[in-house]
Amino acid sequence: MTTGETVAARPIRSETDLESLSYSSEGLVTIVTQDAETGAVLMVAHADLDALSRTLSTGEMHYRSRRRGLWRKGETSGNTQRLVSLSRDCDGDAILARVVPAGPACHEGITSCFGNEALAADRAATLAATIDSRASEQNPTESSYTRKLLSNENLRLKKLGEESAELIAACAQGDRDRAVNESADLFYHMLVALRAVGAEWRDVLSVLGSRAH
Repeated sequence: MTTGETVAARPIRSETDLESLSYSSEGLVTIVTQDAETGAVLMVAHADLDALSRTLSTGEMHYRSRRRGLWRKGETSGNTQRLVSLSRDCDGDAILARVVPAGPACHEGITSCFGNEALAADRAATLAATIDSRASEQNPTESSYTRKLLSNENLRLKKLGEESAELIAACAQGDRDRAVNESADLFYHMLVALRAVGAEWRDVLSVLGSRAH
């Protein structure tokens, strides 16, 4: 694929789409389940034609495992996953399921089966989404701090400088806890500043990724 080439979407919307998938000898395909709002990968499981058919017909995620057989996510825990979309990969042997989760995906009680690394992206995306929400509110009953920052460039840049200075001071004093807290404050103000210029945290990660290579 050439640089900048766009991959066409491969949505799954009907029984015919399901029947065209490349199932394994056991009749399974891999399901990668993703939070539709934050983009965090929640879990990886398997499904067969029956489970996928039930997912489409009910709007809730169903899976198939060798141990449990057919099961609906959240049937016993209440941590259901409402379906937003299903998309197949280029080979038709794996599916991306975008969902709205009603609770943790992992049986250990955490948001993602992939642990804290996935949660870091989850929290960053949630914070960014909150900032976007504050920026797009129509006729808010009271002005939020985020809106004040977005509407006042001088205040926004002043706070960015202040939080940077606070972090520098904490690091200079060797104060670990304060440095962590000041970093959190700086991260928030950085996201607001990025939002004001039409960028987001994923753009920063993209640059870091290109530098790593």
